[in-house]
Amino acid sequence: MKALRVLAGLLLAANLLSLPASAEVRMTPASRQQLVDTLAKEVDQRYVFPDVAGKVAAALRAQQQRGAYDGVADARQLSEALSREMQAASGDRHLRVSYSDDPLPTRQSHVASSAEDTARRLAWMRSNNFGVQKIERLPLNIGVLELDGFMSAAHAADTLAAAMTALAHTDALIIDLRNNGGGDAATSALLASYLLDGRTHLSDFYLREGNRLEQRWSLDVVPGLRYGQKKEVFILTSKDSFSAAEDFAYALKNLKRATIVGETTGGGANAGKDIPLMPHFVAFIPLSRLSSPITKANWEGVGVTPDVKVCAADALRTAQLAILSKWAASEQDSERLGQLTQRIAELGHLNATAACR
Repeated sequence: MKALRVLAGLLLAANLLSLPASAEVRMTPASRQQLVDTLAKEVDQRYVFPDVAGKVAAALRAQQQRGAYDGVADARQLSEALSREMQAASGDRHLRVSYSDDPLPTRQSHVASSAEDTARRLAWMRSNNFGVQKIERLPLNIGVLELDGFMSAAHAADTLAAAMTALAHTDALIIDLRNNGGGDAATSALLASYLLDGRTHLSDFYLREGNRLEQRWSLDVVPGLRYGQKKEVFILTSKDSFSAAEDFAYALKNLKRATIVGETTGGGANAGKDIPLMPHFVAFIPLSRLSSPITKANWEGVGVTPDVKVCAADALRTAQLAILSKWAASEQDSERLGQLTQRIAELGHLNATAACR
C-alpha cells in the first residue's frame, strides 16, 4: 500500500471513493481568481508561521497577477500547481491543495459531520484494519508490528490493543513504519504508551491560534497488555515515513527507548487540518508545530535521522541482526547460543546489496 500523507487525506479519500463520479470541473478566469484569493487568505490567517504565511500568500498572488495560471483550465492541474507554489515558498510538504470531481463537504459539515460521513470514514478505516498491516513472530521470539498509518485513536485503539497484546510476550519488538505516511498524533502517543513504564512527556504542540502551547504525555493506562520499557524496540523507517510516523520515531529516539533503522524520513513536523476553499477544493494547512521537550527542536524539512542507516529494503534484516548479535554476546546457555548463531548466519547469508537495489 502506498505511503499515506496525513489522516485527513485518508479520510477525504475514503469519502471520495464512496461517491459517484462527476464531471471534471473546468476553471474560468473568475473561478481561478476566487480560488487563489481564498487560498492566499486562508494561508495568511491560519498557517502556523505568520511570517512564512505572508510569504506564501504573496507568492500565490504574484503568480496569479503574472498570469502564471491563466492557461490552466484543468482543475486538478491547478490544484497541483498551487501546491507546488506553496511548498516551494514555504519548504513545508504538508501545505497542499486537493481537488475532487465531486463537491467536497462545506465548512459547516467539517464542523459537524453527518452520520453518513462518519460511518463512511469508519468503514474505510475498518477495511484497512485501522493501519495494522501485519503482526508477526519471527524466529527466536522477535515480534513485528507493521503499521501503514496512524488512524483515529478513538477508533484504532481496540485494534492496536489486540496487536500489542499479541506481541506482549515477545523478547524484542520491531515496529515497521516504512510505508507509514502519518495520521493522528494521538495514536502515535497511544502506541508509545505501550512501550513506556510510566507517564512520559512526549512532545509539545505550539498552536498559532490563541498563541498557546500544549504538552502531550504518554497514557497512564492502556487497553490490553503493556509491552513495557525493559525489552528492546527497533523502529524501521524509509524516506516515505512521514508526519505522525516521524513524530513517533523522533520521540522514542530522543527518549532512548528505541533504535531507528533505515532511511532518513520525509521531514513533515507541522500538524494541521483540511480547510474548505470552494466546492471542489480543500487545502491542508498546518496550524501547529511540534517540538521535542528533549531537543527543543523537530524534524521539519530534515527528517528523522536513523541510528543505523541502511536502505529501507534491508532494514528488517539489519534490525534482526542487531538484536540477535546483542543477545548472543551475553548468552551463557550453549544450546540457546547455537540457535542464535545459526539464525545470525542465516540472516547474514541474505544478499543485502540485492535488497537495496
